[in-house]
Parts: sequence; structure tokens; C-alpha cells
Amino acid sequence: MAVVLPHVNSPSGLKKLDEYLLTRSYITGYQASKDDITVHAALAKPPPSEYVNVSRWYNHIEALLRISGVAGEGCGVIVEGFAPITEDVATPPVADTKAAAAEDDDDDVDLFGEETEEEKKAAEERAASVKASSKKKESGKSSVLMDIKPWDDETDMKKLEEAVRSVQMEGLNWGASKLVPVGYGIKKLQIMLTIVDDLVSVDSLIEERLTEEPINEYVQSCDIVAFNKI
Repeated sequence: MAVVLPHVNSPSGLKKLDEYLLTRSYITGYQASKDDITVHAALAKPPPSEYVNVSRWYNHIEALLRISGVAGEGCGVIVEGFAPITEDVATPPVADTKAAAAEDDDDDVDLFGEETEEEKKAAEERAASVKASSKKKESGKSSVLMDIKPWDDETDMKKLEEAVRSVQMEGLNWGASKLVPVGYGIKKLQIMLTIVDDLVSVDSLIEERLTEEPINEYVQSCDIVAFNKI
């Protein structure tokens, strides 16, 4: 069933979208999809920082689009006052991309003379560049759900989350989060994150960043709840 969202360029619409994303990393499902592309396109400009959850989601989708695009189909989303983008716009067909690349290559071919050594070298360099770029885009990604536990019920959970999100590295994107009661007045932080597998190791992230100084002032331990390839 398609998700129906209000006009996202109005303050009331942004507020409802912010509430909607409070416990979600994506518009639908557990991975980025064309539903995220639709809502992203519906926004006339980046959301104001006061809409924390929308801003976090928007920046995450921006990063995914820069890295390799979004291929998930999603469940369908309707944004009031906005016509959904077509499939062709969201994910250009591979054949079209190859045709465009072929046309670019044709522009450099001398149809009326022999290929020079310089032209051969340039062609080889272009081929190597395309191959390297393709390998980079094929790098796998994973969606991780993590439980982060404080030392006791006196730990400031707001500062704990700020400390966790302060960890920034290439290939790491923090997603939605929520506090979950565990008993005796203690709550744990449950948070989503997306990683590029070749760039980020979750084990190293936990052992070398999240449970080391100064973050270990707030964090007692971290557990991986779910780990899914995207």
C-alpha cells in the first residue's frame, strides 16, 4: 500500500514528515528506494535544520545519490501537490548509459585518418578510468541496526547520542534512532546506520571509536541487532 504524505514544502507538511521519520531511516522499508527519490525530488530545497529527522534523512539520500544511486523499488509513495518522478529519471537504464558512453567515445574517433599513438594512449586511459569507476560503484553496502547501552540510568542519553553521531568517516551514514527502555530506569539508544563495506568495518567502528575515549564516558557497550546487505 502506497504511503501518502502531505505537501512537504509547507511548514505543516515538513513537521509531519519529520514526525514520520522519527523512527524510520527511509520513507518505506529498510533500504533506500525510489520512494525516497520521490520525496527527495518533491522538496524544493534542503529542509531547515530545525527539522532534525528530515535533515538527517535528506543528507543521507544526498550521499547515496552521490555514491552510486538508489535501486530499491519501494512500496509506493504519494506526495500531495507533486507528480512522482518516472522510473527512467530515478534509475537510467544500463543500456542507455552504455550508449551515451559509446557516443562520447565516438566523438574522439578520427573517421578520416589513422589513429595516432596519442589517441591510442588516450583511449586506453579512458577505458582504465571507466573500469576503475565501475569497480568503485560495485562496492557493497550494508544497513546496520545497533543497540548502544549507557553505563547507568544517570547517563545523559542526549549527550550519548551526540557523541555517537560525532563519529564521522567516509562510507558511514547515521540514520534514525530511538530510546528503548531496558529496565530499572535505564534506556538504550537504538540507531540505524548505513556503511560502504569496503570503507567501514562495524567491528572496528565499535572497538576503536564508540567504546574508546572520549565516547566511552557515555557508552558502556554496543551490540549489532541486524546486519543486512543493501
